[in-house]
Amino acid sequence: MIDTHCHLDFADFDADRVAVVARVQALGVTAIIVPAVSAANFAAVQTVCADYAICRPAFGLHPVFANQHQPADLQALRDIVAMQRPVAIGEIGLDLFVRDVDMAQQLYYFTEQLKIASEFDLPVLLHTRYANDEIMKQLRRFNIRRGIAHAFNGSTQQAEAFIKQGFKLGFGGAMTYTRATNLRKLAVELPLESIVLETDAPDMSPAWAHGQRNSPEYMPQIAQVLADLRGVNINEVIAATTRTANSILCLF
Repeated sequence: MIDTHCHLDFADFDADRVAVVARVQALGVTAIIVPAVSAANFAAVQTVCADYAICRPAFGLHPVFANQHQPADLQALRDIVAMQRPVAIGEIGLDLFVRDVDMAQQLYYFTEQLKIASEFDLPVLLHTRYANDEIMKQLRRFNIRRGIAHAFNGSTQQAEAFIKQGFKLGFGGAMTYTRATNLRKLAVELPLESIVLETDAPDMSPAWAHGQRNSPEYMPQIAQVLADLRGVNINEVIAATTRTANSILCLF
């Protein structure tokens, strides 16, 4: 299994990161993608990925922090990508839910990072909250055709647009809630080869850990939920999602 989105560098894991990684490996997780959210945590992502061979880095500037990013951070991103080629540029994108983050700033940093992804021929890990259509507009504008729409929760038509663009869709904890009817419908109806698994730990905890820290240890249970929804064996889900994640991120 591959956790395609996990912030294992966050302080939430400082007390027991070694134990978490050991348990994750025992459960059959073979890779954890650790995306940065700002230039300030590039070093933390580097350290975690150096300390644990299972972890692979992605570097990017998260849209929620657009008011804090500086133009110099884009050069820092370009420098670290050139020095230590990551598996992707991320976590990047747009967020129309957070009202106090300037949209012009978000769009500036998003498009500049799409240029960097194109320059280095890297996929992108997208943050798409309430912004699927605007993000797709920019992906088409810059001809970006490889990546993952993290924590996807759009319409069927938006899902199909991402798939047509060459993207895969990340499903994780949100899918485990019975009230998430639209998301669970998508999990059943979309082609399995267009889906990858993720936790977004320590955030977006699954139903059985609601209100608690999320963890990459929940990957097998998330895979089981997807298998149950689709009425297939978990081994089919694990094999397909692992193959898909590797096809995008070139991990092995």
